[in-house]
Amino acid sequence: MAASVAETRTRTNAQETAAKEPAAKEAQPKAPGRRRITKRKAVETHVRSYYEAIAARDLEAIGEHWREDGVDDVVPLGVKRGRGEIQQMFREMFAASSDLETTVSRVVAGEKMAAVEWRMRGTFDGAPFQGIEPTGKPFDLRGLDLLEVEDGQIVSTTGYYDGAEYARQIGMLPPQDSGAERAMTSAFNAVTKLRRAVNERRGPH
Repeated sequence: MAASVAETRTRTNAQETAAKEPAAKEAQPKAPGRRRITKRKAVETHVRSYYEAIAARDLEAIGEHWREDGVDDVVPLGVKRGRGEIQQMFREMFAASSDLETTVSRVVAGEKMAAVEWRMRGTFDGAPFQGIEPTGKPFDLRGLDLLEVEDGQIVSTTGYYDGAEYARQIGMLPPQDSGAERAMTSAFNAVTKLRRAVNERRGPH
């Protein structure tokens, strides 16, 4: 009888221990590495969604990705402050090109920051852009954006692309290494030398 009671107690204790083990595992906090991966994934997902909105030329969706007081520093163009100014920049960009295409080549995301390599192709055949009348010429640009994301919204972006190359492609500047570019460079150097000579004759003020 005593042996039977002892055996029953042993089985009961084993069952209670087995029942507690899953609960104990669930109560354990997630590893820091797992949290970091989740944050990085959330940032990457938000950033990719933003560029999908740009590719779709969806101004409303573009604005929704930004915090109301966000700052977009497009180095060749200037700083746009607030959701309204940012949307207006894209509105002007979309109006300038009837066939603008935006694609993302690569995204590298951290817990709060992301780097995005992008490409824009189209034809400057629509409305004026940044005060420049359309030339009807095609363009193909590659650039890099650095984005800061907080609480599921973009706080700031710094964007880089080759402004001189864009000017060449739309006809504002002559093609690289062309005769026209060499003539322009020679004229610029001549004016610079003339100014230097005039300043040397005047002497120190």
